[in-house]
Amino acid sequence: MKKTLILAITAFFSIANAQVAIGKTELSGIGSLMEFAGNTATNDTSNTKGIILPAVNTVLSPANSQNGTFIFDKQSSKTKFYENGTWKDMSDEGSVAALVPASGNEVGNGVIIGSASSAAKGVLIFESSNKALVIPHIKNPHESVLSPYPGMMCYDTVSNSIAVFDGLNWSYWK
Repeated sequence: MKKTLILAITAFFSIANAQVAIGKTELSGIGSLMEFAGNTATNDTSNTKGIILPAVNTVLSPANSQNGTFIFDKQSSKTKFYENGTWKDMSDEGSVAALVPASGNEVGNGVIIGSASSAAKGVLIFESSNKALVIPHIKNPHESVLSPYPGMMCYDTVSNSIAVFDGLNWSYWK
């Protein structure tokens, strides 16, 4: 009984204070919801792994889209994000040739980090009023990532910008 109570209390506080570290054992601070190995305050990192955005067959209609959604659009071969009723291109036309088709069917409603529930729809939802996602840091991704995948996203520590790969080229956003 005592073990069950301790487990329940631990699970509750894990949900209430959800922070996730991937590829590392500690978070850099209390302001992040999720961090990745190689994240640094300087531009000196040896990390070459980024986030791979979902590759979708058709862009969602504005009625079904949430602000802050990032995708790799297979029809246009572009990385896009949704903001205030509009899908915005983050890259020029790229290539889908390197995409590996996913087998199986989608099930479930995605994963929510930072809250027990969310009104947002997506594969991975970050829900917090005071924490942020810290995307993977990579130094000069156009040079250091040997085989980038279409839809890869990271933070370039040299140019201090978000970098996205469209299957052919890297594009940078400040």
